[in-house]
Amino acid sequence: MPLQASPCEPLILDARELLRRYGLSAKKSWGQNFLIDERSYSAIVNSCKLSESDVVVEIGAGLGTLTSRLLATSATVIAVERERDMCEVLRRELGSQPRFVLREENALHLDIAALARQHDRRLVLVGNLPYQISSPLIFQFLAARSSLRRIVIMLQREMADRLLATPGTRDANALGVQVQMVCAVRRVCHVGRGAFLPPPRVDSSVVLLDPLPTTAVPLRDLEVFHHVVRAAFGQRRKTLKNALSAVFADDAMASLDGCGVDLSRRGESLRLAEFAALSDALTLHKERSATV
Repeated sequence: MPLQASPCEPLILDARELLRRYGLSAKKSWGQNFLIDERSYSAIVNSCKLSESDVVVEIGAGLGTLTSRLLATSATVIAVERERDMCEVLRRELGSQPRFVLREENALHLDIAALARQHDRRLVLVGNLPYQISSPLIFQFLAARSSLRRIVIMLQREMADRLLATPGTRDANALGVQVQMVCAVRRVCHVGRGAFLPPPRVDSSVVLLDPLPTTAVPLRDLEVFHHVVRAAFGQRRKTLKNALSAVFADDAMASLDGCGVDLSRRGESLRLAEFAALSDALTLHKERSATV
């Protein structure tokens, strides 16, 4: 039987109890590791800063343990889950909750902008992202950032470190540069492997992304910026000149001569403003070529 909360108490689910009751175990093929640490739950929920007027989209709701804690804030929670057993638990445990909505679908196919329009507000997005699809999910969230008020995600610590790496340092990478151009990023907390059942082989981190009202530095074309950053880091050991010339034509490369960035440098040495300078020069060249 599903757990029942008293009229005065919110329903808070426990992963160990749910696994026992439904005769389930974590599926390696789905990369399932269930969070059981209350401090981590609190850090995630507190970072969302929810009120009853908020609509939360939870990616990978699983057994509904985080879902139940999000619902306890009185926010509306749209749980996105596609694994059949998890969906059955969610329906049985939380289906009677008035602010709970289950979407049984692949998160990669979720139309975030349409959900925001449907609810007439910017959404809060939260979830524990599977490592193998965390990068495409993050870029999906960035593309929909105008529809998102806040993004709180748990990632493998290695991936979180990439998001947080400072542009212009040896740890800089394409993912972090692209995210930091459009979001303020900070680490909420570390989550050790012992916080999960079963324990994974890696540690995790909770990361907060706050979409910026505009880009972190002035920029003419964000799409060109993405192409520049990916090219610059695509062959890390090559100079910018060699890395970019593998992607951009000779006439476009010639437009970089006066942008103020030394093309003998490598991508990890560039700050955001310098990537923007390269991008803007290429954008201007593109615009001028289009008018000829």
